[in-house]
Amino acid sequence: MSSELCFKTAVELSGLVRSRELSARELLDAHLEQIERVNPRVNAIVTLTDELALEQAAAADESQARGDELGPLHGLPVAHKDLIATAGIRTTWGSPIYADFVPTKDALIIERLKSAGVIQVGKTNVPEFGAGSQTFNPVFGACLNPYDTSRTCGGSSGGAAVALACGMVPIADGSDTGGSLRNPANFCNVVGFRTSPGRVPVYPTDLGWFPISVQGPMARTVEDTALMLSALAGPDPRVPISLAEPGSSFRGSLERDFSGVNVAWSRDLGMFPVDDAVAGALESQLDAFATIGCSLDHAHPDFRDADFCFKTLRAWAFESKFTPLLEEHRDKIKETIIWNAEEGQRQSGPDVARAERLRTALFHRVREFMEEYEFLILPVSQVAPFDVETPYITEINGQEMETYIDWMMSCYFITVTGLPALSLPLGFTDGGLPVGLQIVGRHQDDFGVLQLAYAIQQATGTWQRRPEAVAGV
Repeated sequence: MSSELCFKTAVELSGLVRSRELSARELLDAHLEQIERVNPRVNAIVTLTDELALEQAAAADESQARGDELGPLHGLPVAHKDLIATAGIRTTWGSPIYADFVPTKDALIIERLKSAGVIQVGKTNVPEFGAGSQTFNPVFGACLNPYDTSRTCGGSSGGAAVALACGMVPIADGSDTGGSLRNPANFCNVVGFRTSPGRVPVYPTDLGWFPISVQGPMARTVEDTALMLSALAGPDPRVPISLAEPGSSFRGSLERDFSGVNVAWSRDLGMFPVDDAVAGALESQLDAFATIGCSLDHAHPDFRDADFCFKTLRAWAFESKFTPLLEEHRDKIKETIIWNAEEGQRQSGPDVARAERLRTALFHRVREFMEEYEFLILPVSQVAPFDVETPYITEINGQEMETYIDWMMSCYFITVTGLPALSLPLGFTDGGLPVGLQIVGRHQDDFGVLQLAYAIQQATGTWQRRPEAVAGV
């Protein structure tokens, strides 16, 4: 029974706690038992904070008994990505340099989650410093895909996606530069939402104006994702690009009539190879858009220069972040990070300026396209979950991938536009591996993306298929 409880939605669990049919302590106990049963199979939660969680659950129940005002996430267990600083809880970034590091302050996203009433159960597995969409590191090892434990769960929010898929937590936080919220959600049959830059303010950061990296929510359903976003979104004076709209705006109904709404489907944006197993799994489900009334066309905007823009801005950020570490700890940093940081060192001011000019031109091309099409849909990833022993994909459909991130063009091309993008469970390959659909909305229309994702979720129900790793537990 406790395992079944762990697969209820966050919205359902919140209702049970608020009505006092279930205490925060009882809900926590069920999830701690699920972690004990399942985590050894998949290695998703790498630092367990059960004692802290028990204290927080007791305090949550006492607060409710006093009649205190309850936060929107009151009593819900959550796990935090191990790239996000948590006061008093080990935060390693998956690096031996920080294997025993314990921050003294929370990141802003953690502040907001705690204020919303969550119960902190631990930290989730990540690639080293979050680099690469495959979750493994020298501190904790690899995180395994719960639908096939010989495969990768993706990354960099891999541990978060696996913990969700396995019922170890109902909600989890993540971050996304080139696909780190979307790719693991896609590989694990859960929802990952790359929100508009500034929707979830990021602090602390050395690059306060940088719109490429964001933080955001992950959950098993779209409604749960919206609930979590309602606690994360909203302005903060420490973050210059934070958006003014309050988080409470995401607590409204996701119901919407999509009759006549124009949606553009693209298999590959005309730019990159996609494995037939991925495209086929998605294309077999596209009738769902007609079911809800959408008008679906095969079309896409002109994404030329997106690759140059992303790689230039990513390398610039890597140079800023990792050059000091390379000087002192080069022998403890993986080669792909060293390469990416040194790419940044080789850049000139005119290189970065050109990337910004081309990114602006790309934004306007996409904006004009989306004046006709309210949404763009495409694959999240160009391949299905691959062997966990493979660090990254080097070839797709006979086309060589030049770098360790090229196989994620389907995600990072969207990153460059700054548009909100959500990974929604939509299908499975013939081999039973999850395949997600990427739903991209207009500029800052995060709520619209959630509405369309909710409508398709209701039409398909793909999210309800549980992974093999939880069979019999």
